[in-house]
Amino acid sequence: MVRKLLDGNGAAAEAMRLARVQVIAAYPITPQSPIAEKLSQFVADGTLKAKYLRVESEHSAMSCLIGAQLTGVRTGTATSSVGLALMHEVLGVASGLRLPIVMPVVNRSLVSPWSLWCDHQDTMAERDSGWIQLYAADAQEVLDLTLLAYRVAEDPRVLTPIMVCMDGFFVSHTSQPVEVPDQEAVDRFLPPYRPQNLYLDVDDPMFVNDLTPPADFTEMRYQQKVGFEAALEVLPEVMDEFARHFGRRYDLVETYRCEDAEAVLVTLGSMSGTGKYVVDQLRAQGQKVGLLRVVSFRPFPADRVRAALSRVPVVGVMDRSAGLGAEVGPVCTEVRAALSAEGRQVPVVGFVGGLGGRDLAPKTLAAAFSRLLEIRAGAPAPRTSQWIDVRADALQLREVPAGVRH
Repeated sequence: MVRKLLDGNGAAAEAMRLARVQVIAAYPITPQSPIAEKLSQFVADGTLKAKYLRVESEHSAMSCLIGAQLTGVRTGTATSSVGLALMHEVLGVASGLRLPIVMPVVNRSLVSPWSLWCDHQDTMAERDSGWIQLYAADAQEVLDLTLLAYRVAEDPRVLTPIMVCMDGFFVSHTSQPVEVPDQEAVDRFLPPYRPQNLYLDVDDPMFVNDLTPPADFTEMRYQQKVGFEAALEVLPEVMDEFARHFGRRYDLVETYRCEDAEAVLVTLGSMSGTGKYVVDQLRAQGQKVGLLRVVSFRPFPADRVRAALSRVPVVGVMDRSAGLGAEVGPVCTEVRAALSAEGRQVPVVGFVGGLGGRDLAPKTLAAAFSRLLEIRAGAPAPRTSQWIDVRADALQLREVPAGVRH
């Protein structure tokens, strides 16, 4: 094992190289472009023995990988934002065919307004597309979760594609020392890919993704449901094995100073590190707060969330996605559902922040904790999302005065 200075993009490319992917089809898009560029460099200099397909769009990239994976090879790609949205049609093909494709996704806002910067609206828009979603907090986790993802996706009990999500720029372009395992160690952890389900063979023709009548469609969807349920068991198994191989331990959720907490904030991705810092600062001031980080958003580990929050009087959830049209954001919706399933009446307050690359700074998270502690002291809990970092002039930001034309 060696230590390399890598950002999240570099860590994703290293992981796919170590996974010995055999076909790559990727289309560059900010802030994911360095992944596509690094993989093409690996192929060009012989560091990775793979076929690199230059395609004209993200839709084509995923279409190529579906065909390649069906021939029995391990594949890789990466995307972001509107690139992921352009893939939408074929994301469902990959998941419906139960193809264990792994794809790093660099989180970036969806339009409009146009933005190059981070939030989670792109992957949250695909949360029900049949893909597992894991959220990395830093570059080391990008590398590790990508290797984990190949093992989990290819497990015959799961056979489900996986997105490894990282916050654009906050993770994708932030460098840190990353422990990169040697190839032999990865080969022991991740054996060569063997197709377990559908396949393409000219000597043994098979229909895939053919028109399915109502008599069979529901049962095929149910098979995917079973795969997601199995993933809740397989993910911890593989995470335990990863720890034995490489010494770094992961879990579906991560708790931080939650045992005696009067208020806990639920987070996703890179904001979690800032959240831990704020927890420590508030603890030093005598305030009993904690943090629960969700690593696996799909499948959502409801039992683990319930267990971690079983004695917490007030819960907050920070969504980096607007959740337009719903009472609260998508992560908060899941947390509320998980806690209400056991009949608990605990207040679960949804916060929205960090959209379009706005930093979730310590003062922003501290303000969320302050609101939770006020509710703990008796203040009413709001039902709808609290936009924790919106400016006071929000409704006037792009207002055009009457009679004025530009």
